[in-house]
Amino acid sequence: MVGPKRAAAQSWTVTLPSTPYILAFGGTVRPNSSTELAMRHVLNAVERRGARVKLISGQSLQLPLYQPENSERSDDARALVAELALADGIVIGSPGYHGSISGLVKNALDYAEDLRSDARPYFSGRAVGCIATAGGWPAAVNTLNALRDIVHALRGWPTPMGAAINSSESVFDKSGSCVAPRVAQILDLMAEEILSFPAARSREPES
Repeated sequence: MVGPKRAAAQSWTVTLPSTPYILAFGGTVRPNSSTELAMRHVLNAVERRGARVKLISGQSLQLPLYQPENSERSDDARALVAELALADGIVIGSPGYHGSISGLVKNALDYAEDLRSDARPYFSGRAVGCIATAGGWPAAVNTLNALRDIVHALRGWPTPMGAAINSSESVFDKSGSCVAPRVAQILDLMAEEILSFPAARSREPES
């Protein structure tokens, strides 16, 4: 009896961009907020692994209210959209305002609509690390879930490891270093997952 024909073994090569580019955006208008420090931790971790990084936060996120019917864009809005188009991976951080993401971060996310006709529309093909900070666990967890839902809607791939950070606890010291071992571990794992995704996406069968 002849069994089913087996497919030929496939040989794969993995090519990670020599210098993947990771963009982080979010936080508050206040410099060195807990959210910004958490994003910086992730960026430092991926930079140590050879990535190029950029952070857009603080005053640079005070963008005009997004209006899809109006094609005029401020310099900061154009810069954000341009960096999103270039990014190989993304980190988004938001404080929890009334149990969800802040208006500042939501408005910045709305500008991703300008990428609808891009070669990689919205966040397509990118791993996205989500970070939420709040003065309590319920708001932090709810905000993290909201971020992950938005990333799904924008065709991104939320990393399995997301970070809900209770900022009422001692998490960062005066120098901005993470002093909570479990939080540091989560952020480091997020960095690894963000970088591993481009490698998995770039696997191609040998000819």
